[in-house]
Amino acid sequence: MKDQIDEQALLKGLAISDKKAVETIYQENFNMVQSLIINNNGSSDDAKDVFQEAMIVLYEKARSGTFELNCQIKTFVYSVARRLWLKRLQQQNRFSATSDNLENLIPVENELEEHEKVNVEFELMEKALNNLGEPCKSLLEAYYLQKQNMHVIAANFGYTNADNAKNQKYKCLMRLKKIFFTDYKNGNDDGGY
Repeated sequence: MKDQIDEQALLKGLAISDKKAVETIYQENFNMVQSLIINNNGSSDDAKDVFQEAMIVLYEKARSGTFELNCQIKTFVYSVARRLWLKRLQQQNRFSATSDNLENLIPVENELEEHEKVNVEFELMEKALNNLGEPCKSLLEAYYLQKQNMHVIAANFGYTNADNAKNQKYKCLMRLKKIFFTDYKNGNDDGGY
């Protein structure tokens, strides 16, 4: 119930161009729209444009005085951004579906749920990585994020050869998985995922 009240307050704030309401809606929704656009053949500039357009739609609806939001703001913004992006892709011939087929895509709620699940998993993975400790954290980052090969890692971390570095990477990865899945299990006992 409190969330609904907060959402209504945000909409009223948006309707009168309240800076705090606009910033809150931006902070709570931009990353979600950016992920949608970038994961579907777009750039961060495209994401900014589409998000601005979606905000204008929401702003105009809020100002109308007759708009009744029957979902969360993030669902509305995501849905509008998704439609705008699909329309733009169609215009650029980067998406081959006809407008009839657009309605048959995954429902927004399912897509949004999946996006939120992935965000939770990324947060848990980041937490697990931070709890991993050194040198494991740095070793895994060197291999997976910086794409260094085992010879470079062996030299940088003082292992006698690439095979020893590879064995250590495997042990670190197993420790990371154990931490992650312990957090994942404990963090999702609410019946969520």
